[in-house]
Amino acid sequence: MATKKSWFKTLIEILEALFDASRNANKKRTWHQHVVPYEDGWAVRREGNKRITSKHRKQSTAINKAKVLAKRKHADVIIHRESGGIRDRISYRED
Repeated sequence: MATKKSWFKTLIEILEALFDASRNANKKRTWHQHVVPYEDGWAVRREGNKRITSKHRKQSTAINKAKVLAKRKHADVIIHRESGGIRDRISYRED
């Protein structure tokens, strides 16, 4: 009897794992690129990421890098002010 329960429990765990994997596969990644103040310069960071993609001394260089990445992924570039607020948004989406 114990063998049947452990087999059944294993089957349930496998089904739950498959269900979770299929649910997560339906979530779309966000590829919007944020240009944010960083240390003594600017950085590009993908939306939802804590790590930065690249560091730059000038905001214009960071914007150019973000544009290249956003065009490739059909996403947006969100440009922040030094205070952190959003000053502009450039869309490369194909809606």
